[in-house]
Parts: sequence; C-alpha cells; structure tokens
Amino acid sequence: MNYQKLFENESEYIIERMNLARGRIAEIEESCEAAEPFADYFSSVAAFMGKCFKVFDEKLSGEWEKLSMEEMKMRNTDLYEDILPENYDKSYANPDYAALKLGKEHGEMLCFLYAEIRGLIDYTFGGEFELMTIFSELFLEVYSYFEQEDNPQQSKLRGAIYSFFHDYSEIFSEIAVRNNCDYELSFVKDILMNADLSDTKYLYRYGINITDNEIKTAEFLNTFTDEEVQKMADTYTEGYRMGFEIAGIDLAKKKSVGVHYPAGFERMVRCAVKNFEKMGLSPVIYISPASSFFKRSVSKSGFFGTSANRQYDYDHVNDQAVYLDRAFVNRRLETLKAAYEKYKDKARLFAGPAVIEVFGEKEFEPVNRQSAPTYDKKQQQLRVNYANESMMITQNYIPGDERSFTIIAYPLPEIGKDYEKIFSETVKINTLDYIKFRDIQQHLTDALDKGERVRVKGKDGSDTDMTVELYKLENPSEETIFENCVADVNIPVGEVFTSPVLEGTRGILHVSQVYLNGLEFKNLRIRFEDGMVTDYSCENFDTEDENKKYIKENILYHHETLPIGEFAIGTNTYAYRMAKDFGIFDKLPILIAEKTGPHFAVGDTCYSHQEDMVTKNPDGKKIVARDNSVSILRKTDISKAYMNCHTDITLPFEELEYITVECKDGEKIDIIRDGLFVLPGTEELNTALG
Repeated sequence: MNYQKLFENESEYIIERMNLARGRIAEIEESCEAAEPFADYFSSVAAFMGKCFKVFDEKLSGEWEKLSMEEMKMRNTDLYEDILPENYDKSYANPDYAALKLGKEHGEMLCFLYAEIRGLIDYTFGGEFELMTIFSELFLEVYSYFEQEDNPQQSKLRGAIYSFFHDYSEIFSEIAVRNNCDYELSFVKDILMNADLSDTKYLYRYGINITDNEIKTAEFLNTFTDEEVQKMADTYTEGYRMGFEIAGIDLAKKKSVGVHYPAGFERMVRCAVKNFEKMGLSPVIYISPASSFFKRSVSKSGFFGTSANRQYDYDHVNDQAVYLDRAFVNRRLETLKAAYEKYKDKARLFAGPAVIEVFGEKEFEPVNRQSAPTYDKKQQQLRVNYANESMMITQNYIPGDERSFTIIAYPLPEIGKDYEKIFSETVKINTLDYIKFRDIQQHLTDALDKGERVRVKGKDGSDTDMTVELYKLENPSEETIFENCVADVNIPVGEVFTSPVLEGTRGILHVSQVYLNGLEFKNLRIRFEDGMVTDYSCENFDTEDENKKYIKENILYHHETLPIGEFAIGTNTYAYRMAKDFGIFDKLPILIAEKTGPHFAVGDTCYSHQEDMVTKNPDGKKIVARDNSVSILRKTDISKAYMNCHTDITLPFEELEYITVECKDGEKIDIIRDGLFVLPGTEELNTALG
C-alpha cells in the first residue's frame, strides 16, 4: 500500500475536515477549556490522538520506514501503554476508573468514547482517512458540550453518540462487507507478501500491539527450512481444498478466500497465499475491527495480534449497549443489504474463511466491572434478532451451501518454556495419518448407527449424566447417523459427530474446568430437557446472578435457551496425550480440545445452513442426521431456525465412566469404559492414553 498515493487520492473534503479537526485537537491537548474533572480526560485523550497523528505524519512523509526497530517499538509501546495491565487501573478506558473520576453517568459515556477513539491506531496505519476524520469529529462534538457547560446533561452525550453510529452506519456496514469479500484490500497483504521476513521489524508496520508472542513466533519460524514451512502451509490449504471436495462444492467457481491469521506467522501464510493462488483464489485479509459497531465477543477475527489487555477487551465487549435500539438495528440491516448490493459480484465469488488460531495465552479470569455497559433484556433480544436477520442477508449474497472453511491452530511462545516442543508436537498432530483414523472411526460409526440412543456418564466428581437420542435410520445399508470426520475443515483429524434428536435428549453436562473462546468456566453445569438448555451454573464469581450472566453472555450469547447442536466423540488421543504431558489442557483451543474427547455443542447444528446438502462418509453412506426440530423451522420461519452460535464443550477422558450405545433390541455396546476405548477396532487409540 502506497500511503502517500492513498492520501493524495483522498477527497479534498475529507482532507480539509481532517486538518481542521487535528488543529482543534492539538489546542485541547495544550489548553483544555472544560471544567475539572473533565479537563484531564479531554487533554489525555487528545494527547493519545496526537500520538496517532504523529505516526500519520511520519507515514505520509516516508520517515516511518526509516525508523530503527527500537524506535518503532517505542512508538508501538507509546500507543498501547495506557491500557496495559500495569497502567489500566488509572486509565480512562477502565469503566470503573472513569466512573470514579468523572461520575457514573458521564464516566460511562466518556469511557465508551475513549475506547472508540483508540481505534484511531488501526485507521492511521491502515490509511482509513475518513474514519480518522469522523471519529475525531465525534470527539470534538462531545468536547464542545463540556466546553459550553461545566456539567452537560448525559442525554446530549448519548444523543451525539447515537446519531454518529446511526448516521455513519452506511460507512461501517460497507467496511463489514468489504472485510468479508473484497480481495483488493491491500494493507496487510502488501506487508505479508513484500516485507523482508528475516527482519522482524516488519511486525511494527501493522500498528497492532506487538509482544514477544509475535516476535518470537516470527523468529522461531525463521529457523525452519523452506520445506518445513511449506509442509505447514500445505496442511492448511489442502484441508481447505478437501472441504470443498468432500462437500461436492465446485471451488473453481470461486475467486477469493478469507485468510485469518495472527501476526508472526507470515512465513507460513505467504506460502499458503501462493498455494491459494494456484487454486485461483486471491486472499481477503483485514485487521480485526476496533469499533463497537463490529464487536460481538472477546475472540478476534481477521488479522490480529496479542491483546494489550484482555480485561480491557472484556470490559468493552458490550459497548454497543450505549446506543443499541430498534431504530439502529433497522438502519444497520438496511445499510448491510445496501453494502452487499454494492459488493454482490465479489461476494458471490467468496469461497469462505481459512483460519489460523493460536493458543497458549496465560490464564485470564475476567473481573465484572460494575460500571461497564450491559444489555437490558430488550437489547439482548435485539442483538439476537439482528444476528438472525443479518445472517439471512449474508446468506442471500454468500450462500452457505456454496462455501466452506478450514481451521488450524498453533501455540504461542507465551505457553511457556516448552513452547518449541509443544509447537513441534502440534505440527505432528496436525499432520497425523488421516487414513488410519478414518478406518478406526469407521468402527465407531458402525456401532453408533445401531443405536437408538447413547448414554454418557461421568465419574470421580463429574455429575455428567446425558441421554442422547439418535436419528432413526430408514436404510442402514446406505445411510449413516454420524459423520466420520477426517482432517479437512477442522484440523487436526479425530472425531465422529452427529446432530442429535432433541426430543428425548436430556440430562446434566458437567465439566470441572473448561476454556471456551479464551474464557475459563469453573464447574460448568448445564441441564437439558428435550435437547434444550433449561438451567446452567458455574463457580467463577461470588454470586449466582453473576455466574448466570457470565454463561448467558459467553455461551448462550444472550439467548434464553439453546438446543444441543452436536454430540461427538473425539478420537485424537495424541492431542490428549500432548495436553497431559505438557499440562496445557487449560490452554487448548476448542478446535483441538474437541478432538481430545467426547463433547456436546450448544447452538446451531454442525450443518448450519447446509442441512439439505448431500454429503457422504468415506464408506459411501449418506449422512442423514443433519437437522433437528429447531433447524427444520427454516422451512417455515427461518428467523427461528438459527442461533448463530455453536460452542463445543469437551469432557475429559478421566471424568468418564462410560459411553454406551443402547440398541432397539436391548443390546448395549460400550464405546468407552473408565476413560478407555473398549469397542473392538478402536483399541489403538488407547496407546496414547497410556
């Protein structure tokens, strides 16, 4: 991306507005005219914005590229230091501190505003000059109220923020759609494909928070041979290609692929991009969005780095509550559809995402800030409605039965002293012989297909006691209930799974400790009746209300209930052994954790939006258990069919007494007994279990 040329092509109107805003912000930094305690807030935020504008000037003049690595590192630290854990207690980005210093009502609004303004880092580095301008103008509008009055009404602040997101919804929706399918995005791609990757200075060119994770990952990958890196890339891209082949989707009709990856993996991803180009696919790469307009959870998408402060992320995950109402949702849906119309040709050519995840971050126990925004019940329902309706719009332009995906994961240096060994083991796990697993898993699917239901019972403190009702086969010689999953869309290999019949599926799912999307859940219990969540609890916080709120926000995603969307038996005992040997069960991502044992998913089925596609197992049998009584509602009212979430919860082998198939004739077939596989033909899986 040629920064100077990009700026020269910007409209004179935006440049004029930006220069006016910059001049006024510089004046506020030097001499703020708001009354205390607000003067300190506005001068502090203006100073942060000044740092961003300094980088803008350096990039525009070309001086940025001449900086030494140490100078770039200092700039990077300077931009993120205010929200680093050691400084966060006295940051205006901390909701409780903002409320303490500025008062509860103004503190909430101004803390929210600062979190939005912090997106200026991304907009500056990415050359998003219009976004730099409009957020600067929002800051100045809010400041003007405090300049005119010592203590303006909160309604004025909220009104300014609401109008901002309502009025600029068209811009934000276009960014959301562009990020989904525009292969002409060049900022990250240019660095990825053209930088000298042997010099880790390139990492600071993105503007994201750079830590030892990114630098040590890049340095470690630089010790690999070209052949080793190519093999990693081939595993990733071949899994993607196989996903289309197995699903019977013609990849040749597509032109782009969404490449999601963490900074530091450029050497592998560069090879992957070249592989994709040989398939006729151009990469779509964007930086994980900063604004509340896009946020949904603490997990990241697109291109990303290590979070500067996960508590900061958690504190602001519900920021949209500041301005969310029905009119805003309607406006956002309207602009989303308009944006897809603009990009409809590129959207139709989008093949789906190829994702690289990372794991190994230190344990994070979130603190519930009393001053952080929260959604009321009406807003929770609006979020659910928006998720459903926006997904329907997306489906019209990027049909689910015409796309696929793949996901693979690697550890971060933060995982500890055994990082290089764990990385090496992860590479081995990601490249296990899928033919061997296919044949072993065939024994599992054959046994499970004989059953009417499956019983899952915990032991040694686990209260798990689940009865899983299975689809009734009409033609067992040609049909199957469970998918025999090899290493394609979900790498590594190792599970058989189905969409259970909800009616009759019941019981308690209990896990002593599990990490879901980077968040820990202690003694998580979920009760089901007829396949639907009826109650839930955990022991993360002091009160029952806090624990229920935590689960509702981060597992149920604000739904009142969710169905069981999947029952599966993970067979990758080698991944289980790796986790046990290195003591990293708490660090594994869901992607790997789900392969390390039996698991249940709450939310949509594993065939969401692809229920009517015909897919077969390697033995040629058609997979028929693709729907349940919730997803089938798509035929009458699609808004009731999908929850737009799917969260896998894995049971450790040592917490299992048995998994038994109950057959129609009364026969019982043990799959697992006392944490070991006992079904004939699966005994080899116990080798790794010891």
